[in-house]
Amino acid sequence: MFSQDELKRILGHFMISGAFVECKAIDDGHINNTFQAIFNNNGKYLHYLLQQINTAVFKDPEHLMVNVDLVTSFLRDKIIAAGGDPERETLYCKPCRDGKKYYEDENGRVWRVYNFVSDAFAYNSIENPEVFYKAGRAFGEFQNQLADFPIDSLFETIPDFHHTAKRYRNLQNSIRRNASGRKSVCEKEIAFAEARKDDTYVLTGKTEIGELPVRVTHNDTKLNNILFDRATDEPICVVDLDTVMPGSALYDFGDAIRFGANTAAEDEPDLSKVSLDLELFRQYTRGYLSAAGKSLTDAEIDLLPFAAKMMTLECGMRFLTDFIDGDVYFKTEYPEHNLVRCRTQFALVADMECKTDEMNAIVRSCRTELELV
Repeated sequence: MFSQDELKRILGHFMISGAFVECKAIDDGHINNTFQAIFNNNGKYLHYLLQQINTAVFKDPEHLMVNVDLVTSFLRDKIIAAGGDPERETLYCKPCRDGKKYYEDENGRVWRVYNFVSDAFAYNSIENPEVFYKAGRAFGEFQNQLADFPIDSLFETIPDFHHTAKRYRNLQNSIRRNASGRKSVCEKEIAFAEARKDDTYVLTGKTEIGELPVRVTHNDTKLNNILFDRATDEPICVVDLDTVMPGSALYDFGDAIRFGANTAAEDEPDLSKVSLDLELFRQYTRGYLSAAGKSLTDAEIDLLPFAAKMMTLECGMRFLTDFIDGDVYFKTEYPEHNLVRCRTQFALVADMECKTDEMNAIVRSCRTELELV
């Protein structure tokens, strides 16, 4: 897609020492074009991460990069103060020669350069409960390090991203429009969402009246957004920071559970396979609270199980909305794909409701074990 000469010319706009050697495409991501850039600086090979930001997805790259730069600079200072290794424990933005943290080329494409975290890898699946425990600890530490970040300096680059009540209203609007004519085949799913209308206002409502604090949130807490050290198998760096913005810590916790503690795939058609794995819920909660627990309020900790249910309900409503709209947002592989995804999420919500007492007991047990009471 891009020639070596073109990538070399783009990299020339950044403050990088040494002579360009080559760029290697990295195909792990699904949104941005990413390359490992290699330079030779007096015989020492230096590695960087070059990315083209997908402006079709991220329509406000300027504010996105302000958020990323502020958060990574803050983390870098924290890591240095703690005696850590800022080259491996956080991403940071290399500046352009004009002082900006991104470069816009003549075709309107937006580019950035990060440090390259060497000798690291990402898990794409939970191979054992300990991996999920470590993931919880990594995202908990990310939250803890940013607990005193000046939140007013961040932009909301995707407005109302996790405003569940507005997601519910969007669903109601789609039902009224019935643009695809599909409403009649998903009446059961519509009724499921409508029966939980009051739940959709809880987290945003408590945040708006100040009962829950606004914090820095990652908003994409998937397992493969954590880099692990190849030598120690320990988490070292949280990556993919494009959705970092103000929000509730409960969003990040809840979405991690939705994604990681489900016993089935996100689009599993056999709903008998869908359930919440309580041991994975326990391990992630232990890991998360071991790192973030002392910086969270009692109200936040008490609502962790509810947040897992709410992020799952929200995701299911988004799939249902898109199905009724005619599949205009999510990519689908067959006509009922979004409806199948919705049913999977709603089945997980129902299982969480059955296991609410057990989830609450796990949180209480973790609080006692970690002396957070």
